[in-house]
Amino acid sequence: MSRTPTALLSVADQERRRALRLMKSVALGALVFMAVVFAISFPLQDEVPWLAYVRAAAEGGMVGALADWFAVSALFRHPLGIPIPHTAIIPHRKDEIGRTLGEFVETNFLSADVVRTKLESMSVSQRLGEWLAQPAHAERVATEGSAMAAGVLRALSDSDVQDLIADIAREHLIEPDWGPSVGGWLERMVDAGAHHGAVDLAADSLGTWLATNRDSFDGLVSRRLPSWVPSLAHRLIDDTLYKEAVAFVRAVQDDPEHPARHAIDRYLGRLADSLQHDPATIGRFEDAKSGVFESTRVRELAAEAWDSTKNGLLRSLSEPDSELRRRFAEALADAGLRLSTDADLQNRVDGWVTGAAVFLVDRYRHDIASIITETVERWDPAETTEKIELMVGRDLQYIRLNGTIVGSLAGLVIYTLAHALTG
Repeated sequence: MSRTPTALLSVADQERRRALRLMKSVALGALVFMAVVFAISFPLQDEVPWLAYVRAAAEGGMVGALADWFAVSALFRHPLGIPIPHTAIIPHRKDEIGRTLGEFVETNFLSADVVRTKLESMSVSQRLGEWLAQPAHAERVATEGSAMAAGVLRALSDSDVQDLIADIAREHLIEPDWGPSVGGWLERMVDAGAHHGAVDLAADSLGTWLATNRDSFDGLVSRRLPSWVPSLAHRLIDDTLYKEAVAFVRAVQDDPEHPARHAIDRYLGRLADSLQHDPATIGRFEDAKSGVFESTRVRELAAEAWDSTKNGLLRSLSEPDSELRRRFAEALADAGLRLSTDADLQNRVDGWVTGAAVFLVDRYRHDIASIITETVERWDPAETTEKIELMVGRDLQYIRLNGTIVGSLAGLVIYTLAHALTG
């Protein structure tokens, strides 16, 4: 099995590889030691009887070391390169291991009860509030949030945004028929007399204009009179017209039951009815609406509004002392203070967080766990084997070392009992 060059491993994996090699050397050294002891004690045991016990211990130690070496090696590769059945388990069953690991995580970690219990014990809102209540932390969040928002704004294509605005306007403003809705709204407004304030405002505005624009009536009618009419008659006619206009407006202002007010009521009532039921009126209204929203100037104004808004936001987000950044940080700190002191708010926020997390886990836990399965499936078998061996291989070498020690003790005990029982 090819190994990943050390230079391509992370620092942690490089340290694990060194530790693994060290433990392999220790386990191999123990086996070699037992072999040397056996090689010395075996030929001398007839001459020195007590060496038979040493030989039995060394023999058992070699057996235990070799058996555990075979068992550990069989997990990762074929021992001595021999394709013995049920060896090289990890490379051959990589995909099954990934599926099993994914199922284990999904069942034992991504369950609603586990997530709910953990979040309910954490007091998420209180911890977040205490953290945000510190001005430095609120400022940091405001800075990071501003950077993210500015990045999003810069990434947005102006033409795409303008097209999106146009599509939304077309779907919600241009395509729907406004006539019946506007007519119904106007009918309710007339029935409730809500338009009377607008009539009063119009009358007051017209009265103010008349009071300050007397000269606008000079020649308004008299210039159309024959030239033989005396100039005195010209002035008299203009003055009369101005006075009648002022008197009419004042009468409308003073009399809530003035005929002009009732005429306006009747006109608005007829307009409301026509907007709801007269196809010709509805058609003219919709044509006027489409003409306004689909005009080139309106699109230009929308583009200019977006450009101005975007540039203003980018400028405010990029300046540390801008009003927007300052208010954002203050709002975060205030929210943090409330979260850290208001028990009712904490309970509500914790409930929202827990409910959202449980919903996401219930809905997407299989998709989340499948990340493990799919990632392991994409790994090369040799890469997978090496990753797992680096993680647990050092501990498995202790099994080899323990097998050597346990095997030697077992061999010694077995030989001692056999010798004692048989004489």
